[in-house]
Amino acid sequence: MSRLIRIDVDTIERIAPLSTELDRKTKIQQQKQAIYRYRNQLLSQQLNTSIQQEDFASTEHGKPYLIKLPKFYFNHSHSQKNYALATSIHMQDLGVDIEDLDRKVRFEALAAHAFHPNELQYWNELEQDRAYWFKVWTTKEAVLKASGLGIHLNLNELETRVHPVYDGGLCSHPLIGTFAYQNFNLAHVMLTVAWRSEASCKGFTFPEIKIHFPSS
Repeated sequence: MSRLIRIDVDTIERIAPLSTELDRKTKIQQQKQAIYRYRNQLLSQQLNTSIQQEDFASTEHGKPYLIKLPKFYFNHSHSQKNYALATSIHMQDLGVDIEDLDRKVRFEALAAHAFHPNELQYWNELEQDRAYWFKVWTTKEAVLKASGLGIHLNLNELETRVHPVYDGGLCSHPLIGTFAYQNFNLAHVMLTVAWRSEASCKGFTFPEIKIHFPSS
């Protein structure tokens, strides 16, 4: 059986076209509701059944799952401009993170706060390369979301072992176990998906990962 992860990517502008006259708080609330409706629409299409908000429950640390389909794994993420939903029936404990590469970031301050000392040293040796920063950041977010612990594990305690050239690998932590991840630089966004894996002297193989964009 082919191990498959599907990732649907779309723009927030298309998912939640909001009036510019709305105040910030209202925009955030309406955007959140639109994103959840879109997620449910995508899940309904994939599962060939209607998915509503009442079909979800959350783990102890707040990670959502489908009550009637606990072995269907999914996770979603959105930036200011883009949205991603990762789904699989084969790969356990999925996490995904998407970031706009033109996002204005306080790179040094966030790296000092969130990067493992080895990552921070490597980033500085790379003359603070932006692409590497986004690969590390999205990998941390995706792995922690996949684990279900989220903010309950400090970002700087997790060493991702992200490589500046290769777009994927393994990382481990005693509190969460071992996770594999794959990075995708899609020109305008950095996207990373992570899933539970095992450390093995035989290495590991990536599943088939298909990225779907909306048809025009």
